[in-house]
Amino acid sequence: MDLRPSEQQRAVCDGVSDFLDKEVTPERVRDAEPMGFDAGVWRGLADMGVPTLGVSEELGGMGAGLLDLALVAEAIGAHLTPAPILETQVSLRAVERVDAGLAGQMRAGVEDSSLSSSLALRPARQGVFELVPGGAVSTYVVGLDGEELVCIEADPPGATGLLSNFGDAPLAHRQSDGGSRTVLARGQEARGQFDAALDEWRVLTAAALVGLGSRAVDLGVEYARSREQFGVPIGSFQVVAHRLADVATEIEGAQLLVHEAAWAVDEGRADAAELACMAYLFACESGQHAAAESLHFHGGYGFTLEYDIQLFHRRAKAWSLALDGRTGEFQNLADRLLAGSLAPSGGN
Repeated sequence: MDLRPSEQQRAVCDGVSDFLDKEVTPERVRDAEPMGFDAGVWRGLADMGVPTLGVSEELGGMGAGLLDLALVAEAIGAHLTPAPILETQVSLRAVERVDAGLAGQMRAGVEDSSLSSSLALRPARQGVFELVPGGAVSTYVVGLDGEELVCIEADPPGATGLLSNFGDAPLAHRQSDGGSRTVLARGQEARGQFDAALDEWRVLTAAALVGLGSRAVDLGVEYARSREQFGVPIGSFQVVAHRLADVATEIEGAQLLVHEAAWAVDEGRADAAELACMAYLFACESGQHAAAESLHFHGGYGFTLEYDIQLFHRRAKAWSLALDGRTGEFQNLADRLLAGSLAPSGGN
């Protein structure tokens, strides 16, 4: 297993990073608040084909695997990109696995008319998909409604449906029976397809948190080099240097686990679901830790709106709570590991 990026993967990531370096400045991230959506950024990334990277070449995409998307997601997270890129990638892939025709229509809509798509992370309750990431701006919502996996097409609620949240993300409730409703799968197949999509969301969100954490460490290092105390940079103090080194190491470990989880999904490995959950949990923890440490090394300045680190600190917490609290995810991981250990073997 060689998880080092190929030349082609580096070229794609470099192209996305170059665009984000120029277009997604901290000031632009602030300007997109509280909606957490910048139409110009979305349009630029859509023109590059980023939201549809994971769609097959037969349907007009680039046929990228989950590992390819995870590498791009790191750049998306590092820039706090105010656009539902990951949500669109995951939901398009989910639809294509069961309805290629609809996926092709959605891809065309994303690329031609700036439409976005999202995955409802929780099954519908009483006809409502709750707390949908990107739900305030997404035309398409894919989710599990009872025994059916459905795709809902409806005008997004925009600011009127926005749910106020710590990370200034376009979060909203969406109706599971509103607009145009397409049933993608039923019964066990519906649950299996939903679980697969949710695991891909875990991996890509983990990758975004790795990117966020890495950039947060960079901000901490930059500040520690410029801020002086007792006539020397605070970065020369061992307690500061060692703690920054610790969180940098955590982020590197999370990155490796994310890449392994993405690779496992691409290869159809039996442990892919467990690795996706592990990667998500570790990235949530390390991303929050990196942002918190960097913020605290900024001192009181770190809590003020004028400093960029607070943007990362708030989103590290918000992204980590998008699905469930840590307790629920650890329980989910334990259930998966236990189910695997109790599965019958082929031996005597």
